Amino acid sequence: MSIKTHISALIQLASADDDLADKERELIFLIGESGGLSHKQIEELLENPLDLNIPDSLSDDDRFELLYNVVQLMKIDNEVFLSEIKFCEEVAEKLGFSRKVISELSANIYSDPAITSDRTLLRQKAMKYKK
Repeated sequence: MSIKTHISALIQLASADDDLADKERELIFLIGESGGLSHKQIEELLENPLDLNIPDSLSDDDRFELLYNVVQLMKIDNEVFLSEIKFCEEVAEKLGFSRKVISELSANIYSDPAITSDRTLLRQKAMKYKK
């Protein structure tokens, strides 16, 4: 999956509650820039996000990374809306996971991106929900 598709999924989630919070925007830029996108490219994606197309060839690591990022983004503004949960569950299904993986990850991913979770352990937990 391209970084642009990854960022587009995050943008769609951040927009699910019709309010792109500053913290959500900051995390989108942080992830996008660490993935090699320019500030301008991210701005363009904010204006016109790509459709979420998950290639069958996507590795389990990439699937988990997107899942981790959508849950982190959902929690970053300390407000979790039903529309955001439903979007995350839809992304989980598109990635080949059960919807239940979202509640499992959500319980273990912090809203502050500076606090890192044990990704190896979370990946192992998430893989139990893979279809």
